[in-house]
Amino acid sequence: MDLKSEKIQRILSKYKFHDVAVEELEKINRIFPDLKPFTGTYTFTDSSQKELLKLTGIIPVKFDGRSYNFPVQLWLLDSFPFTPPICHLKPTSSMVIREGKHVNAKGRIHLPGLHSWDYPKSSVVGLLNEMITKFQEDPPLSSKTTEDTKDPHQLMAFVSNLQINDGGSRQYDQQSIKVSVVGGGDLGMACVMSILAKCNVDRLVFIDIAESSTKGGSTDLEIFSLPKVQVSRDISASAGSRVVVVTANSWSSDESYVKVVQTNVDLYRGIIPNLVHLSPDTILLIASQPVDIMTHVAWRQSGLPPTRVIGAGCNLDSERLSYVLDINLNTHKPGWVIGEFSDNKVPVMSNVGLNSNGAMEIAPGANAAKPLLDRAFELMKSRGQRSWSVGLSVADITNTILTDRMKTHSISTLAQGWGGIGAEVFLSLPCIMGANGSTRLAGVSLGPEEDAKLRTSVNSLSALMSQIRL
Repeated sequence: MDLKSEKIQRILSKYKFHDVAVEELEKINRIFPDLKPFTGTYTFTDSSQKELLKLTGIIPVKFDGRSYNFPVQLWLLDSFPFTPPICHLKPTSSMVIREGKHVNAKGRIHLPGLHSWDYPKSSVVGLLNEMITKFQEDPPLSSKTTEDTKDPHQLMAFVSNLQINDGGSRQYDQQSIKVSVVGGGDLGMACVMSILAKCNVDRLVFIDIAESSTKGGSTDLEIFSLPKVQVSRDISASAGSRVVVVTANSWSSDESYVKVVQTNVDLYRGIIPNLVHLSPDTILLIASQPVDIMTHVAWRQSGLPPTRVIGAGCNLDSERLSYVLDINLNTHKPGWVIGEFSDNKVPVMSNVGLNSNGAMEIAPGANAAKPLLDRAFELMKSRGQRSWSVGLSVADITNTILTDRMKTHSISTLAQGWGGIGAEVFLSLPCIMGANGSTRLAGVSLGPEEDAKLRTSVNSLSALMSQIRL
């Protein structure tokens, strides 16, 4: 995003939170490069005017298996990003606005995310994704009627009928369910076998890439020819996958940890953009190590929103913790392990029981649950992280996505804005998972010991990311 023009610099210099605003604009550019910055004079409802920045461009909206470009304009107030943008549709001369729940007759856009804006929990990237989702449900634009075209309302009704079947389910539920696992070795094989056993898939593609140091196992799968499993050594076989699991690692013999990680980052640079190009609607599930760093790298390289790039993170530990709390300690409340996948990870507990209808929330720290969580953590210490157990964990997350189960998993996700974290880092946090990706549970105040561990992880991960060439 070019912010260097004299006009843009002059307007941007007047913004109250200049540095933060620039950071947010750069993030928007990474995910939505078709939105370009311009300057303009905005007229408010009281007739007052102000020179502001605006983002003008297109967002992709899909229906009937096709992608349509909807022109939008976002005015950024001078208190951005702490105040929401003013959003409008900007139809071309061949388009007509269809007034509805989220768009008025003048093209002003109204979304729940605008009314509940709370930076840094809220962001323009998140808002644009919400906009795309709502517009796919109820498209607010159509072609103007001519002698050769149908009435736009009939056209939209036709689209709606294509999206909904008689049972009320979306049409994509009836399409082929395809999952790909990229990277061989024991972990790749464990993921393939676990997904095959746990998930209802039509096709499971196992891609054993030559560049990975964890290659192997594909020949045996070819020999024994498992049903629904396709073995390939070509990334293009992953096209159209609902979920892409990446287990590939490329460990070098360098003694420096940074150089070892850089080797893996270089491997990702050659595969992640291609995977997303082949499956633009996929959810990336990262299981490569170090998982928090590699999930962060995959997000930066993919151009996908952070809700659709997740890491296996502490999900396995979290499932074990919940089991111990329920079976061994009779608490009957789910627990999660959060933070960095290291010795600094922290156990937390839900404020509601397993069978409760209440909304899942993390119980605040420094409470009576700490001794119980410490005891549960002690009981878990003898359990290692073997390939087959990680494979089962990956399969469980995959199944939640494919079935839109809305189960809470502790996965590696963008932690910025959670619990006062200001840095751009990925940590394991409890997230509600479904077919559209992840939604974090609200942040809470942790106890002093737990908070210190989390801050240590944030600092160490930030330091490592600063030394990596993406």
